[in-house]
Amino acid sequence: MPQRDLQELSDTQEGLPEQFARTRALMEALVEPLSDADATIQSMEDASPAKWHLAHTTWFWETFLLREYAADYRLYDESWPFLFNSYYEAEGARIGRFERGMLSRPTLDEVREWRSVVDAAMAPLLGRAELSDLIALGIAHEQQHIELLLTDIKHALFQNPLGPAMWESAPAKVREASAMGWHSHPGGVALVGNDGAGFAFDNEGPSHRVLLEPFALADRLVTNREWAEFIADGGYRTPSLWLADGLGWVREHGIDAPLYWRDDEQFTHAGWQPRDPNAPVTHISYYEADAYATWADARLPTEFEWEAIARGQEGAEPAHDPSAGRQLNHPCDPMPSGGGDLFGDCWQFTRSAYLPYPRFAPATGAVGEYNGKFMSGQFVLKGASCATVRGHSRASYRNFFYPNQRWQFTGLRLAKDV
Repeated sequence: MPQRDLQELSDTQEGLPEQFARTRALMEALVEPLSDADATIQSMEDASPAKWHLAHTTWFWETFLLREYAADYRLYDESWPFLFNSYYEAEGARIGRFERGMLSRPTLDEVREWRSVVDAAMAPLLGRAELSDLIALGIAHEQQHIELLLTDIKHALFQNPLGPAMWESAPAKVREASAMGWHSHPGGVALVGNDGAGFAFDNEGPSHRVLLEPFALADRLVTNREWAEFIADGGYRTPSLWLADGLGWVREHGIDAPLYWRDDEQFTHAGWQPRDPNAPVTHISYYEADAYATWADARLPTEFEWEAIARGQEGAEPAHDPSAGRQLNHPCDPMPSGGGDLFGDCWQFTRSAYLPYPRFAPATGAVGEYNGKFMSGQFVLKGASCATVRGHSRASYRNFFYPNQRWQFTGLRLAKDV
């Protein structure tokens, strides 16, 4: 994976035309190691084929920008919106979500050709000031799908008994895990949510006040070694640690370790690799995170507690430079490296339900379906992962997943009352 591109693609450094070009190029670079068959398979309903990600992000530009604002543009293929619309009801009918892996046609090369046509057609629109907010949304949308592409293809390759590698392994220099310390906060009234400065998704606002009780947030993520201790102590077999739904999920699916664990190994984009005990544990569900926190005599933070500690630290996210074990001049698998950074290793579960903020109102039109209609039954995650485009996340960013989902780079940072 082009880690330099993942690192440098930041909206604080480039204008919209440059961000557009680099984002589009990065997504295409990610599929270079894949065959047409690799890019077509779909391992579960939560995940989409790599080819579909390439096509859906292109559909977004064609549907919301070119169709509306490029007078001479005609749809590349009038039958493709049915294939590559995701969930926008206002845009009409679409194939079922778990049928995306049945799309042997169009081919990967045909999708790439479509992308090149759309890229060229977008060029005249990128400098139009009145379209800047919509273009920024499209770039952020594609950056989200870059991360989804990475996690989805990892899950797909994991299904193969041979454990195939997408890239060669770059030995990661994981920092030694220190004793867990704590960021203390005195509590009080805190202002949370996006304040209107810079790009943000609609679910990050409006900014509003919350009352925090005194608390502390761990200064690092829980590690693989600590999780192994939880397992050895019967963590997955102790009902008192688990939420009722979580215990039912563990028993129904035979869960006894994080996703991608096998003995002392873990599955990565570079195939099966030795599991570093000092690296942050990842690919865990909300249920598992909550059970571990209970076992550790702690709890999960609220999204507002996490944000109160993280404000002003967005620029501190790790750059994955060579000193952190990353080789920036060739593709390598994304892996968390540990340390005290709030951003850039794993998405961190909070105990906060994903709900609208006070006075929240979705955007008008089809793009208003982007976030608001999913505010039910999910939990908020904060930070960013090793597969997140650098500069994409911020303190107010609200990722969200259902409590059983764990194919993303999800980890755990403890909190406690003070």
